[in-house]
Amino acid sequence: MFAAFSLFLIVNFLFIQLLIIVMCLQSLKVRAIMDRLTGSARLMVVSDLDFTLVDHHDVQNLSLLRFNALWEAYYRQNSLLVFSTGRSPAIYKQLRNEKPLLTPDIAIMSVGTEIAYGDSMVRDDVWEQYLNHKWDRDIVLEETVKFPQLTPQQETEQRPHKVSFFVEKFNAVEVMKSLSERLEKCGLDVKIIYSSGTALDILPKGAGKGQALAYLLKKFKIDGRVPLNTLVCGDSGNDAELFSIPEVYGVMVSNAQEELLQWHAENAKNNPHIIHATERCAAGIIQAIGNFGLGPNVSLRDIRDFQKCKVEIFSAAHEVVKFYLLYERWRRADIEKSEHYMQSLRSVFYPLGIFVHPSGTEQPLHECVDVMASLYGDKQGKQYRVWVDRVASAQICSDTWLVKFDKWELSGEERRCCLTTVLLSSKTTLPDGFTWMHVHQTWLCGSGSETTWVF
Repeated sequence: MFAAFSLFLIVNFLFIQLLIIVMCLQSLKVRAIMDRLTGSARLMVVSDLDFTLVDHHDVQNLSLLRFNALWEAYYRQNSLLVFSTGRSPAIYKQLRNEKPLLTPDIAIMSVGTEIAYGDSMVRDDVWEQYLNHKWDRDIVLEETVKFPQLTPQQETEQRPHKVSFFVEKFNAVEVMKSLSERLEKCGLDVKIIYSSGTALDILPKGAGKGQALAYLLKKFKIDGRVPLNTLVCGDSGNDAELFSIPEVYGVMVSNAQEELLQWHAENAKNNPHIIHATERCAAGIIQAIGNFGLGPNVSLRDIRDFQKCKVEIFSAAHEVVKFYLLYERWRRADIEKSEHYMQSLRSVFYPLGIFVHPSGTEQPLHECVDVMASLYGDKQGKQYRVWVDRVASAQICSDTWLVKFDKWELSGEERRCCLTTVLLSSKTTLPDGFTWMHVHQTWLCGSGSETTWVF
């Protein structure tokens, strides 16, 4: 008997040690994200996607592209972008293939039941293990089948810690009350969330967008790098928990749904840190950044003439975003055809500079400017956009910067992306402060047409 008890203690000890090791590994994942920052994040934006950051009624995606330009020019280097969505990993990836979404530092998915880090989407296993407490998915399925009012959502939305249905609004309250009582009698500790006037999600009690955010903030605190400011953004009922996290700023976009506005009226009406924006979706997020004084809130996409409207900032990221916006506008004929623009470009490109095309061929930078001049308006009246993602810059010597980013180009239905590396020098008398020394691009996806691919 003593031997059996000793074995129990040993097994229990080993399990605890293993759990500690796993938690340490998870902390390393968070630390890897934070390592690109010199300290605590200047700003952490935690945003829902559908009808919050992404406006599905905006066919040109202009508000999202405005946010993209703002984030990459001013925030990517020292801040954190977190997506918090009800979408499962599968349809989250689908949305990223459809919309010009930036790459987040962290993705909270499936209504806060799954957390993934970085570009490679490394899952947080500790979080998912924590959610197993008083959760039995099989029992949830057995009980919900007794409610004919519930229509299961598509298979991709049924996750290990989330069971999802559609239910008519007039049935929702009664179903939630009755189902909650049944599951409690079965010994489960669950949370039922109703959002968008149709979606009903059943989760472990400890899950949810708010709890997932609280979990991340706790990790940041352990690491000594709590973000200086956090802004949460939402539009529907499953976002309500985000606004209940202490010491965060919050924005309900102008198109927020009734259930979220009602929650706010009942729980946070007098909270000055939460606003109901007058702008839709991503534009409302930009509005909130300015309203709370969290940092710059004028997107470079909102500046029509960079020559007349000078921004007092010396930043390699700012330079890159500004150039590719000018490139897009030139090809869309959104700016006048003027030799002045081309002369300005020639003045910022090093005379002996080289552009390495994604195909591997090389061309002098000045010849690229000549090609670009000939393409004025070739995308006029067409769906054509250019944006950059994951802009990272490093000062490699006193007057030289190496900038790396993904450059995306949308032309009609075709999307192309290439990894771009630019060498910039500040050893110049130019008013803009940078000379482009070298540009190198490599295809990341797609192939594209080499004849019209410039910069």
